[in-house]
Amino acid sequence: MAGPEQAKFVSGNLFRHIAVMSLTSSVGLMAIFVVDLINMLYISWLKDPEKTAAIGYAGAVLFFTTAFGIGLSVGVSALVSRAVGARDVALARQRTTEGLLLGVGFGGAFAALVWLALPWIVALLGATGGTAEEALHFLRVLVPSQPLLMVGMIGAGVLRAHGDARRGMMVTVWGAVVLAVLDPVLILWADLGLTGAALAGWGSRAAISGMALWPVWRHYGGFGRPSVRSVWLAAAPIFAISGPAILTQLATPVGQAVVTRMVAGHGEAAVAGMAIAGRLTPVAFGIIFALSGAVGPIIGQNLGAGRMDRVRRAFRESIVFAGLVIVGMSAILFLARGAIADAFHATGQTRDLIYLFCGPLSLLFFFNGLIFVANAACNNLGAAMQSTMVNWGRHTIGTVPFAWALGLWWGAEGVLVGQAVGGILFGLLAVWLALRVIDRVEAGARV
Repeated sequence: MAGPEQAKFVSGNLFRHIAVMSLTSSVGLMAIFVVDLINMLYISWLKDPEKTAAIGYAGAVLFFTTAFGIGLSVGVSALVSRAVGARDVALARQRTTEGLLLGVGFGGAFAALVWLALPWIVALLGATGGTAEEALHFLRVLVPSQPLLMVGMIGAGVLRAHGDARRGMMVTVWGAVVLAVLDPVLILWADLGLTGAALAGWGSRAAISGMALWPVWRHYGGFGRPSVRSVWLAAAPIFAISGPAILTQLATPVGQAVVTRMVAGHGEAAVAGMAIAGRLTPVAFGIIFALSGAVGPIIGQNLGAGRMDRVRRAFRESIVFAGLVIVGMSAILFLARGAIADAFHATGQTRDLIYLFCGPLSLLFFFNGLIFVANAACNNLGAAMQSTMVNWGRHTIGTVPFAWALGLWWGAEGVLVGQAVGGILFGLLAVWLALRVIDRVEAGARV
């Protein structure tokens, strides 16, 4: 029999459920991205183009490491949620502990590899001279904190697996609060510049880790005592789920790295403008990023109830909701474009790119929203690999040729426009493919 939460999803106003779940889920998610935006804001106040551009290059690298953490947390939270659903408290505690230990281990190993490869990575992104040195220094200080971030992400996933959405949300909210306090103190008052920004990042990640572990220990049975063998055996089921999730998550930072490399050829001001736009995007459209996670359970539970008509409606109304949010946020960005540029002390090409994003380009994010909704549908209808392929397609052949061609014609502005144009094609393709999956599942249900 359906529980009260499931009953909401298989009856009543689907559009309202989609809106409420997306809005509440977006708070914690947006807090993660606000952290990056705060860093960029305070560094821009130093009025040093090299430092601002350095944060842009560093952001591409940190996006990559964060995507790895998000992907791993998916597998851990899935296994914990199964144990919670089976009312096996001991198994949930064991899965939580094993997942955290694997997160620390793989997070540390991944951070070490990235740290050793930083000179090559920064050069590959196109950074040169003083900007490259600043980016390297910032990343060398911050990257070793990756295990703390992994613990925080996995812990937040565990809290959500227990149904504690509020505490899961507050994990990242507290991280943003700590960074907002430490950044001005260390960057401006102590005059530590990028070193201060990196140290503030350590503080933020420590807060995220602590705020994730404390409620798990205090409210959900704490931690188990796994053996080396049990942790080793736990790796297989976790990575069976996390592997595809990591691959899907890595598509976006890979595409962003390619765009960063293209923009680098147009100077530090262009990189700074792109970096600011890149940090504004998830803050402005955090609701859209959260939409895929919000609509998934609605589609899955209506599928379980045999209501394919409501699966189709949820898919359609999610697209309508995405459109309304993007139009509304784009209007706000357009009206506030001058204030935003002034806040970052943006001039010249940096200001031009912010103006380009705040209105024309932000509207085209609708097509990325189509991909998010389509991926959520496919993931819950047994076609997860299709989502991975669409994501990688969008951030490779849906980015590189368009950004390259328009970049030749229109410089840095053309690179960003080309990146957005590729999204139009893959957004429409993703919807078409998702509708085919829905038709196929519906036909199978009739049989």
